[in-house]
Amino acid sequence: MNLDDLDLFKKLDTQNMLAEIDGLPDQLKSAWDLGQTQALPNVKDIQRVVIAGMGGSAIGADLVAAFVSSSCSAPVIVHRDYGLPAFARGKETLFIASSHSGNTEETLDAFDAALKNDCTVVAICTGGELAKRAKEKNVPVWKFDHTGQPRAAVGFSFGLLLAVFARLKLIPDPSQELTGAVEAMKRTQQHLRPDVPAVKNPAKRYAGQLMGRWVTVFGAGILAPVARRMKTQLNEIAKAASNFEFIPEADHNTLAGTQFPEEVLMPHTMNLFLRAPSDHPRNRKRLDLTKEAFMLEGLNTDFLDARGDSPLAHMWTMILFGDYMAYYLAMGYDVDPTPIQALVHFKEAMKK
Repeated sequence: MNLDDLDLFKKLDTQNMLAEIDGLPDQLKSAWDLGQTQALPNVKDIQRVVIAGMGGSAIGADLVAAFVSSSCSAPVIVHRDYGLPAFARGKETLFIASSHSGNTEETLDAFDAALKNDCTVVAICTGGELAKRAKEKNVPVWKFDHTGQPRAAVGFSFGLLLAVFARLKLIPDPSQELTGAVEAMKRTQQHLRPDVPAVKNPAKRYAGQLMGRWVTVFGAGILAPVARRMKTQLNEIAKAASNFEFIPEADHNTLAGTQFPEEVLMPHTMNLFLRAPSDHPRNRKRLDLTKEAFMLEGLNTDFLDARGDSPLAHMWTMILFGDYMAYYLAMGYDVDPTPIQALVHFKEAMKK
């Protein structure tokens, strides 16, 4: 495995996933700017927000829900399923359907339920059936252009959702913090690009440590959904086994599962603990103690530290790091980072 072999990258990466990762900071900023120009629904008193989505679209919703949790007076629920919860009804419920393709069947079903329940509705997509149905029902459609994989459009799914919250005055204006986050991402990126050799590139070094290991990613607070994002990127980009855990919840169950089976846990796992300066002090202590407990059981552990000077920067520099790390792991496993045949075959089976 030579993670400095750029010719190998070009050979394996047939659809240029690397360009998507390189462009993530600019994508986030473009999404925010686009969100300032889109039509808004006629709203008065939003009491709750429900965001429906799956996969890459849903993770954008998770990230937004975590970011606005300390400033949004309305509860925010991310809905990954058909239909809608019984409480999601009436104009005081803001329902946002987020689907990259516009053809996600669970999201379309939730969209129809929201219309039936007389919710205030917004659609976010590149087109597809969702855009068609929204147009027929005079629902605002926030369309964006992106021809790649949904997981590579997380900047759009987050940035547009954040713009909805800001423009409806559900949260204070985050534009300054977003600009700072984009700048922090670009500074961080200087150390992560493929032309930076592995000896100086932390994303490459960590990818090397993940080879041959089942990875568990731990995150707390604003980094909890980032742990989930990192897990899914390892799955879809590197085709690698991975899972995620949330602190403090993991200290009430997962912490006990560190002994068996020894022949698997000790040599074939890696536990990554995400940290940020914005962590709650008690969660920071939990992260330290949980990592220590895993280490004392002989398990492989390490910290990943977020960069920047704001919670939003902490979130997005860690997302960017995880994307590069997953990409380099794909290179290490000698696989194309873009195709996801397992998911394609499953969707085809569901249609039969």
